[in-house]
Amino acid sequence: MPCRLSTRACFAVLIAALPLLANADMSVPGSAEKAKTVVTELLKTTKSWDGVEYRAYPKGQPEVSIMRYTIPPHSALPWHMHRVVNAAYVLSGHLTVERKSDGKSLVIGPGDVLPEMVDAAHRGVTGDESAELIVFYAGTPGVPLVVKAE
Repeated sequence: MPCRLSTRACFAVLIAALPLLANADMSVPGSAEKAKTVVTELLKTTKSWDGVEYRAYPKGQPEVSIMRYTIPPHSALPWHMHRVVNAAYVLSGHLTVERKSDGKSLVIGPGDVLPEMVDAAHRGVTGDESAELIVFYAGTPGVPLVVKAE
């Protein structure tokens, strides 16, 4: 059943439910040991990595997209922008994220979480190794996740 709440409300419900899993009995029936789920908060923010506050989510039907990106070594992604709030989790490799307007940059690596910029031109650049990321987008149907920057 689709979520009929706002995008923010859907995420709030999801986030609120996560701590309940920490105390859940995840053991296999008949086993002597009870496994405990460990919940580690990786990111909680109202701002992108460059310190700019996020604006309100778009109105309309929420749409969550999760993408896996593999960026080859010695690559520079095209300058681009995102229209919706998103966050990246680095699985492997390193990526230098650059803001086009002033060259501000940040290097991220395995285990890092990056609250991405919205409506600001940026790109990622790899060095001697490829980088693999999972990116979570919170948008609405029909709104592109990535648009080419001018």
